[in-house]
Amino acid sequence: MTSLFDLSGKTALITGGGSGLGKLMAEVYAEHGANIAVCSRKYDVCLETAQEITQKYGVKTAAFSCNVSDEEDVKRTIKEVIDTFDKIDILVNNSGATWGEKVEDMPLEAWNKVINVNTTGTFLMCREAGRHMLKQNSGKIINIGSVAGLKAEPKEVLNAIGYSTSKAAIHHFTKDLARKWAGNNITINAIAPGFFETKMTKHTLEVKGDAIKSSHPMGKIGDEQSLKGTALLLASRASDYITGQIIAVDGGSSL
Repeated sequence: MTSLFDLSGKTALITGGGSGLGKLMAEVYAEHGANIAVCSRKYDVCLETAQEITQKYGVKTAAFSCNVSDEEDVKRTIKEVIDTFDKIDILVNNSGATWGEKVEDMPLEAWNKVINVNTTGTFLMCREAGRHMLKQNSGKIINIGSVAGLKAEPKEVLNAIGYSTSKAAIHHFTKDLARKWAGNNITINAIAPGFFETKMTKHTLEVKGDAIKSSHPMGKIGDEQSLKGTALLLASRASDYITGQIIAVDGGSSL
């Protein structure tokens, strides 16, 4: 009996897939048989990750350069992925940006950058990959939100209103789009991670890590294994009856 979590023959495209949480998700999909496309503005990092995954798991991989906030770049990337793999079965919108600053001091340029990458980038990738998924009448879309988009954090923990606003927008975008495409065999869900040890959170955790851990019901920060199960669930047949959901993977911090 084929496992509900078997991804053999599927193609997964992960934005921001060269490092951090994106790389972890690419690895778990490859471990379960999926071919992997990773893209970001840092092509060299994506290429290195793609080569590592092929060597370790033996699946087909490819790296692509893409600025998700640039419409023409997104269109080109989706076309190149389909030309390379013939299809896209799984899309993970993981690329993200943040900017820590008090609201009264935040430049408009910073606000626009975060919104353009996080929210507009998710829209553009969903639109372009979705056109392909609608034609094939199937697909799995996983948007990466954040616990910061579920609740207002104290300024001592997080002072990045553009980031939290963009993630809250992603959560509602996920629900709205899931409703629109529910009849097309496309599921759209979001993962809302809490604090994980990544490049984006490194400085915050160095300064406030102990306080953040002590405030969590589980008393710890997410490690590299903590996100893999949820990411695999939402990409596999096991989630065929789940859509429009925001799943917090946060050690209970959003409770």
